[in-house]
Amino acid sequence: VQLQASGGGTVQAGGSLRLACVVSGITVSRGAYAWYRQAPGQQRELVAGITHGGITNYLDSVKGRFTISKDNAQNSVTLQMNNLKPEDTALYFCQYRTIWGRGTLVTVSS
Repeated sequence: VQLQASGGGTVQAGGSLRLACVVSGITVSRGAYAWYRQAPGQQRELVAGITHGGITNYLDSVKGRFTISKDNAQNSVTLQMNNLKPEDTALYFCQYRTIWGRGTLVTVSS
């Protein structure tokens, strides 16, 4: 199984980005996935997760702004991020079990 994350970039506060994690080697509908992030000098933290059955959970600070979902047609897991804040600036990673994709950088300017 391999994970390839993309979609990061630089936006102003209040803007939106959509991250995608393309999954190869397994059908995305069959597994549980998560997005994590790590800001400079900070520990990696769980941002959002989605179970095999589609149940989602979110970090409190992103609830109502971020949405995790599976795209079966693209075999990917997406993270829609709206109303971005400077504190969302971090390297974002997708995860499946013990497998991590390369991070994609999100920078939010004030």
